[in-house]
Amino acid sequence: MPPIPVDSYDAAIVLGAMVRPDGGPSPAMVRRVEHAVRLAQAGVVGHLLMSGGAVCHPTPEARVMRDMAVVAGIRPERVATEEGSLNTIGNALLSRPIVAQRGWKRLLLVTDACHIPRSLYVFHRLGLPVRPAAALPEGWPLREWWGAWLREAAALPWTVMRVEYGKLRNPP
Repeated sequence: MPPIPVDSYDAAIVLGAMVRPDGGPSPAMVRRVEHAVRLAQAGVVGHLLMSGGAVCHPTPEARVMRDMAVVAGIRPERVATEEGSLNTIGNALLSRPIVAQRGWKRLLLVTDACHIPRSLYVFHRLGLPVRPAAALPEGWPLREWWGAWLREAAALPWTVMRVEYGKLRNPP
């Protein structure tokens, strides 16, 4: 039986997560990168765009994620980085010129499932037509996972205000 055809995408934008004090990836980062690598290895995406700056550690999240993807077997020329963003809004704003420069049109957005609704809102409002590709934790449901959903629910109204205020101040 032939494999089920899947859509192919130019790239997956992989949102950063915390880099631990020792420079290693947090569980969320591991989950997101592993999911993106599986998509790339399966031929679903041509490239990975790792997005995340130096938030809690001097090494940018995107650099740690790129190194993880390369170690997992993704060729370095298939992995781009955006190393300046400090939050989801920054991920979208700073990924946008990289996407435009490379001519990518069909995009996936890789992040944790609880982060997908807010991330999709931000990326769509800031001009990046992404489709979701949620990275799911093993061992559902975890106490931490429920806490993450609650944090995301609380963050959504604040994010909407920041995005809309920014669009009013800086119309396209």
